[in-house]
Amino acid sequence: MSETIVVHANFTLSRTLPVPPSAVFQAFADPDLKRRWFAEGDQHIVEEFASDLREGATERLRYRFSESSPFAGMQISNADTVLNLVADARIVWASKMTFGNADISAALVTAEMLPVADGTELVLTFQGAFFEGADGPQIREMGWQTLIDRLVEVVA
Repeated sequence: MSETIVVHANFTLSRTLPVPPSAVFQAFADPDLKRRWFAEGDQHIVEEFASDLREGATERLRYRFSESSPFAGMQISNADTVLNLVADARIVWASKMTFGNADISAALVTAEMLPVADGTELVLTFQGAFFEGADGPQIREMGWQTLIDRLVEVVA
């Protein structure tokens, strides 16, 4: 029997955006806006993206790394299920990521949109379990930092 390893990791990222909480929430809720900051990228080709921000709904993202990537041709799939939703304030979802045919992680992700004097403080908390062959917590945190940078570009 082969050894199985699970690495648990949590991180919280916080960023102040110069827009109201409703604009940040809309960037998660509007499929076209979300695709721009969450799905598109210069290292991969999006093969499927479906977003439906309702409790119990599932969001799907599947992409293949481009030739310029160190993982050229490999496919990553992400399936998220919305667990809790408070308009303009909070989104909680469960997420499973697959690399090729192998599950590499499962996570609970919470995005909080807190009103502050100069806009919105976005607080993103990631609670993950990383399986064999996973990218690991440090790479995932860097990925979320990049996604938040892209979110800022879309809403600002």
